[in-house]
Amino acid sequence: MKKMLLLFLPLVLVLASCTRTYVEPGPVIDERYWLSQERGVVVYSGFDCDFFVVETRYGYTVIRSWGGFTPLRGAVVYGNFSRFGVQSFYNRSEGIIQQGNVIDYWLTYWDAIDLADFECNPF
Repeated sequence: MKKMLLLFLPLVLVLASCTRTYVEPGPVIDERYWLSQERGVVVYSGFDCDFFVVETRYGYTVIRSWGGFTPLRGAVVYGNFSRFGVQSFYNRSEGIIQQGNVIDYWLTYWDAIDLADFECNPF
């Protein structure tokens, strides 16, 4: 009886601690609006830095991610990459809308990589 109680009590505690939570879906994203914006592909992204580089039709853009994670390399993003300041971007690969600060745009590949590396490691 003691052995059965010793096995039964931890099992009850584990099962009692499991709860079911309802996760509501996020806001509906209007893809028609975002797909009419400028398209870009993330070509440089690091886990230890908030900066990433996006390749667009006009060149490369350096963006600092705000309030979230940096998109992974190869992610397809839509937004206005040709204007300074805080912008919203649609990360189609993940299906989310992200915020980012455009640091510089219309750069060559090596200029964009150098700027992102400098911003990540200023010393």
